[in-house]
Amino acid sequence: MAVTGRAPMLPVDYSFFDCRFPYRISCGIFPLSAFRDSLPVGCRVEEHSENVKMSGSNTPSSNKLLRVLSLESRRAAEMRSLIERHGAVPTIAPSMREVPLEENRDALAFAADLLAGQIQVVVFLTGVGATALMDVLCTRWPRETLLAALDRCVIVVRGPKPTAVLREWGLRIDHRAPEPNTWRELMATLIDGVPLRGQRVAVQEYGKPNPDFYSELKLRGASVLPVPVYRWALPEDVAPLRRAVQQTIAGDFDLILFTSAQQFHNALQVADETGCGEQWLAAANRCVIASIGPTATETLETGGLTVDLQPSHPKMGPLVRESLAAATSILSLKRA
Repeated sequence: MAVTGRAPMLPVDYSFFDCRFPYRISCGIFPLSAFRDSLPVGCRVEEHSENVKMSGSNTPSSNKLLRVLSLESRRAAEMRSLIERHGAVPTIAPSMREVPLEENRDALAFAADLLAGQIQVVVFLTGVGATALMDVLCTRWPRETLLAALDRCVIVVRGPKPTAVLREWGLRIDHRAPEPNTWRELMATLIDGVPLRGQRVAVQEYGKPNPDFYSELKLRGASVLPVPVYRWALPEDVAPLRRAVQQTIAGDFDLILFTSAQQFHNALQVADETGCGEQWLAAANRCVIASIGPTATETLETGGLTVDLQPSHPKMGPLVRESLAAATSILSLKRA
């Protein structure tokens, strides 16, 4: 899914990096001729079909370790290891935590309707959310009873994480949205595979509602039952995130990785609280900004950051590997 109002990213084959990924220059989508004129000294462009080939290594800071900021929380240790294994210097500043909703009346009401046969379609958006929902419901009903009721519904999942959880439960999955696993792919999957008119669709939310998704469901004749499970909050210890904001302003990073839209919201909130929101945005835009996928990209760009790169697959491994492979060349253009 291309970002709203933007042309598709230019596929680029970096021969000296030996990787292929969607790539976009920080100041916008370049036509091929403009891209050729902007290459670092010593690089050349060769056109092969729709790909661009670059060769040469005379790029700024080619012998300097890249300094990477990640705002990952739940998988912070894995992110640090990935960055280090690819030869860069990581700074991990956890930016969010998932807070279960206390006295989750909406979840209990969902279960009551589910057991009464009043829900025809259930959509699971996240693995963490699916697990948290089942934990809440099992405080009132036997697990086997809940799974039997779910098995009578059409089950739709957004991506690999809820898929893994439901497989552990032994639950049949009827439809799975393809990459990059945004609500748009999910909606297309529902349109193609599920008769929606007159159906009641329960949606396990993740952090906050998705009004665009709900509107599309309603336009096609479905009624929507949102099932909130948790909300996002700042980490209990905000000091590392606050420190990372100041380090960004000081120019201590070359690359910033975002694996969710909420990471941006929380980082900007902390920056605003210290009166330096605009400074942080300006400083971050002097770094390479890498986004895990279209949903995060749309949020970042709406909020004032220019996303330079999305990985070929919306996963942490490709994000780290492809961002580090491209970062030096992108920096040479951004900081020229």
